[in-house]
Parts: sequence; structure tokens; C-alpha cells
Amino acid sequence: MAPRRGVKFPHKQSGDGRRASFSEPGDEPGSPTSSRSGTALDGIQEKPLIEEQPQSEYEKKKANFITRTFWTFVMIGGFFAALFMGHVYIILIITAIQVVSFKEVIAIASVPSRARDIQSTKSLNWYWLATTMYFLYGESVIYYFKHIVFVGKTILPLATHHRFISFVLYMFGFLFFVATLRPGCYKFQFTNFGWTHMALIIIVVQAHFIMNNVFEGMIWFFLPAALVITNDIFAYICGITFGRTQLIKLSPKKTVEGFVGAWVMTAIFAVFLTNLLLRSPYFICPATNLGANIFSGLDCTPNPVFVPQKYTTPDLLFLPPNYKFSITMAPMQIHAFLWATFASLIAPFGGFFASGLKRTFKIKDFGDSIPGHGGITDRMDCQFIMGLFAYVYYHTFIAMPNFNAQDVIETVLTEFPPSQQLLLFKALAQVLANNDKLEQHVRSSLLYPSQVTVYRGADNTRSWINY
Repeated sequence: MAPRRGVKFPHKQSGDGRRASFSEPGDEPGSPTSSRSGTALDGIQEKPLIEEQPQSEYEKKKANFITRTFWTFVMIGGFFAALFMGHVYIILIITAIQVVSFKEVIAIASVPSRARDIQSTKSLNWYWLATTMYFLYGESVIYYFKHIVFVGKTILPLATHHRFISFVLYMFGFLFFVATLRPGCYKFQFTNFGWTHMALIIIVVQAHFIMNNVFEGMIWFFLPAALVITNDIFAYICGITFGRTQLIKLSPKKTVEGFVGAWVMTAIFAVFLTNLLLRSPYFICPATNLGANIFSGLDCTPNPVFVPQKYTTPDLLFLPPNYKFSITMAPMQIHAFLWATFASLIAPFGGFFASGLKRTFKIKDFGDSIPGHGGITDRMDCQFIMGLFAYVYYHTFIAMPNFNAQDVIETVLTEFPPSQQLLLFKALAQVLANNDKLEQHVRSSLLYPSQVTVYRGADNTRSWINY
């Protein structure tokens, strides 16, 4: 009987052309083979299959807590090690943090670039970063280390023309961006352009001000960072202890009780921490020596804000005549209270901003740079805005005028023509001679020469300047 057309059998054919059944002949009930097999296997106990149980929610939380705690202590230990080793190590950490944070933020919007096969987009992002860092940190080096920069003949042109060089570098990137615009990808490329510049402003520019705080004195870097960390810790403790009212929808776990409780505890901590830090010249002195550490220390005349003063209350109606309260404390402790207020009430909104950004792109963390904590940006979202506030506050209310001889030398070298430089040199020598500040042979050679010998370089090469 011919088989039906169009009917396909799912079973395989045996090697001799016969149909192979789904069960072997010995598997049929009552067959001899089955009886023999059953007799042979009677004394063998089959090991039951052990199904792998999925990890419970408790186990997941426990593992995450252990990992998070371990890396928390690693970060704290590394931070304090760099803090005590010196300013250079803190600067390196800040530089690494801003580069990694920039990478994490850019990565959120750089996925389409691979899909569109626009290879220039990623390279251009890193070029913008390098150009911005060159401009910002070049400005810092020139401002804080002018006594080194304006002496070296090789790097002097780079210092005097720094802003123009930075502008030229930026224009090269701008021209390259316009030249690589591709039809059909305009919207993506311009979106990426704006996204990159937003990341530069929020991350790199604010990190630049944090680095300037390090140069002004370690306290201006450490105190703001410590206040943000302290506020975060107490917000968590107060929130899980007596938090009931939700603070903001962007962060459902944040409570009003935790927010206010953290403010009170951070303010108290700020006053006591400042009282401890102002006793160490290593923290309150500017970074005039980058080789200094916690053991060698620094030497400087303290800013008056660190000098304790006596504060007395005015005459009060409910007190007897001439009865007043007085307290002795450093003005910096009052400033620290205001800093703690900003760290508690304003800086957390940097974290809320980051939470909104993550919700926009439907991601939990910015990255996985720190196991158990997410990315670097997740830990630095409040630090950036706090560091900028510390810089602005310090230069507005605390910093003293810093106009010294080095500033005069800088102005003379960069702004005066050679004839004016020589005139200033002779006038300064005349003033010093009139006040008996020069030796007799030096006075004669400076005031009444036909030529003045100026020594340049370590090889004692002479250069003659005629009056």
C-alpha cells in the first residue's frame, strides 16, 4: 500500500530502512528484554535529582550587604591613605574620578553610536575631555604655581598664551565635528554634542573647582567631602529609625524625618570636626609644597578664620545688668555650620538630579566601577555640587587678598615691554640703595654701570643689557 503523499513522519529511519520507534523493544511492558532489565536494576537505588534552588531574596541582600560593606572600607581606607600621603595623591584621585565619571555618563548616550557605526563620535568625546582638562588645569597651574611657570623659559610661552592655545584646540574639535556630520544622523550627532558638553560642565568643570580647593588648603577639600558623606550616613540611619513621610518621588526611600535628622547630626559633626582640623597646619595651610604629607606638615601664617575668638552676647532684657554669655570659638566653626546646612539641604538635590537622569534612561546605576555601590558617579553626584559651593563660598567670604611680589613679577613679565622692565629694575635698585638694603659693591654695579650683567641658567651664561 503506497504511503500517503504530503505526510511527513517525525521519527527517524533505522539503518535497514525500518521505522525506529520512540521506545526501544525492551521498553515495552512484558517484553523479555524489559523483564531482564528490571531484574538487573532491582538492587540499584536511583539517586533522586536535586533541583538547584534559586537564591532567596534574603541571601541576595546578605551577599550585597557584605560586598557593599567590604568595598566601603576599601574606599575609606584608600581615601585616608591618599589624604595623609599628600596633595599630589588627592589630585590624582580627583583626576581619576572625573575621567571615570565622564566615561559613565557618556556611555549612557553612546550606545546608538555603535549601532549607527559612527566611529568618530567616541573619539571626539574624549578629545573634548582632554581639551577641557588642558584649559582648566592649565589655568590652575598658572595661578597657583606661577613662581615655577614664569621662571622657566621653555614653558613661559605656554603660560602667557594658554587661553589662545586652548581656544585653538577647541576649534579643531568643532571643525572636525561639523566635517563628520552624516546625513540621516544629524539628530543623534547634535544630541551627543550637547550631551557631551553637559557632562563636561557637570563633571569636569566642578571637579576643577574641587582641585583648586586642594591647592588652597586640604581643609577646603576634606571638610566638604566629609560633610556630604556624614549627611548620607545619618540620612540612612534616621530614615530607617523613624522615617515615615516620603520626601521626594524621585527617591522613594528618602524621608522628611531622615532629611531633617541628618541635617542636625551633620551640623553637630561639622563643628567638632572643624575644631579638630584647624589644629593641624597640614590642613589649614595652602599647598605651597606638593611634597608635604601629614608627617612633614606645612608652615604658614594661619588665616584669621582659624584663630579662636571670644563672642559675647549683647545685653538682654531678661538677664541682670552686665550679665552676658560668652563663648570662644574659631570663626571657621560658624562657617562649618553653614556648610553643613548646604550639605544637608541643598547638596542632596544633586543626588535627586542623578536619580532622575537614571530613571530617564531606565538604568539602576551609572556603572559597575565599585562592586556593591554601582558606578563612581553614583557616589559623587552630591560631591560635585558641594565642592563647587565650597570654592565659591571660600573665595567670597573667607579668602584673604593674595597680592604679593610674585604677582608683580608675573605682571612685569607678561604685560611690560623690555624698556619698562629695565626701568622698573633700575627704580627698584635705587629704592633698595636709599634704604641701605644693598651691599656697597652691589649698589655701585646696579646704579652706576655702563652695563649690567644678568646671569641666566645653571651654566652661568652671561647676557649683557645696556642702559
